[in-house]
Amino acid sequence: MSRTSLHTNRARLAHKIGYALRHPDRIAPYVRRGARDTWLRLKHPGHVAYYRAVMASDTGRDPEAAVGSRSHERWLALGEMQFEYLTGHGLRPGHRMLDIGCGNLRAGRRFIAYLDTGHYYGIDISPDILISAKQTLTTYELQDKLPHLTLTQDLKLDFLPPAHFDVVHAHSVFSHSPLDVIDECLAHVGRILAPGGFFDFTFDRTEGAEHQVLREDFYYRTETLLRLARTHGLEARFMDDWEKRPHGQSKIRVNSRG
Repeated sequence: MSRTSLHTNRARLAHKIGYALRHPDRIAPYVRRGARDTWLRLKHPGHVAYYRAVMASDTGRDPEAAVGSRSHERWLALGEMQFEYLTGHGLRPGHRMLDIGCGNLRAGRRFIAYLDTGHYYGIDISPDILISAKQTLTTYELQDKLPHLTLTQDLKLDFLPPAHFDVVHAHSVFSHSPLDVIDECLAHVGRILAPGGFFDFTFDRTEGAEHQVLREDFYYRTETLLRLARTHGLEARFMDDWEKRPHGQSKIRVNSRG
């Protein structure tokens, strides 16, 4: 991620015009996306209902593209990247893992195969992408690992037991979340983390003005999220080594209070 891109405000008209001039082939898809999102915002004023409708629309066309993968090869590569990072940074087979925004198991299929039977819990706000996740289980013959896949409406995590999860993971979730949704998750994740557990999440980072593009992509300064974690009594740190990987987002780790 270049220093220039970290200071770019993608919501500014000047940036949009410049981007359109550099990439004229992307104008029509952007206009279509903008029109669709305007209609969905009017129909679904709440963020969760809105984004659930976005995922229904995207999943209907291509489940792998719906989770941010432009090709099957990229879908595999991004899943492998997440898996290798977590197994290299503390995840063990005996751990219990909660995967927030598990999608169609891009990385989840690797976690399920690696973890002990019944130790993977995936949640998502989209029923459509969870149907695709079940298809992934079948494709990779992971049914006997008994993963838990659950639809959720929010990130209060109140249906989960306290001090239960050694690892909580949210990849490309906060990049699509307004600050109140992130705050809700950080307010409650400490309750479900086991002593010595950790919560890894990625986000779209900016060092300039915080902004959003349409209602789907949110850009935050690192200190904003670190400070928010601290307000809930959580210890958080920026994961510098994640920056070396070919991924456009940054990562923060939150440690349990225990």
